[in-house]
Amino acid sequence: MTNDSIRWQKIASEPGPELPLFKVRYDLLRHPSSGEEFRRMVLEAPEWVNVVATTTEGQLVMVEQYRFGIGDFTIESVGGIADEGEAPIDTAKRELLEETGYGGGVWQSLGAVQANPATQNNLVHIWHADGVQLIKEQDLDPGEAIRVHLMSVDQVKEVIADGRFLNVIALTAVARAYPIWDYVSGDNP
Repeated sequence: MTNDSIRWQKIASEPGPELPLFKVRYDLLRHPSSGEEFRRMVLEAPEWVNVVATTTEGQLVMVEQYRFGIGDFTIESVGGIADEGEAPIDTAKRELLEETGYGGGVWQSLGAVQANPATQNNLVHIWHADGVQLIKEQDLDPGEAIRVHLMSVDQVKEVIADGRFLNVIALTAVARAYPIWDYVSGDNP
């Protein structure tokens, strides 16, 4: 489906400042029709993961945390950033254990999505862990404060419907694991 008539030609790249989670790169690109040159920023990021974890009792392991970008709390599935050279499955298992204390179970890849292809170059690998159990206490990073919630699929649907669960990556992950969209009516955006 790729159409070379709309492909931008990269003329040059130069590094930008390094940020805590990203490396900035500036690409000089030529517009495919007009030939005009544009400078575009790319955020180079490591791979991310998102985990939909279901306990042996059939509850989803969700997390609540304060998100600086929106200045408020979110309910979402577990997510995190891969360490350099770490395989996505290893990142997923590590993040679930660190953030919630849950582990074990049977793991299945639910594919990957692009985090934000307009500005970022990374993928988010989605995993479903079925039959997890609490095996230790949380082991949070110094910059994390996370509350664990065990929720039924219906409870997750409720927090989606009332607007408390808006993280698009976590929504995508949960939607790949469970049918969550049957609540939608003409009143919901």
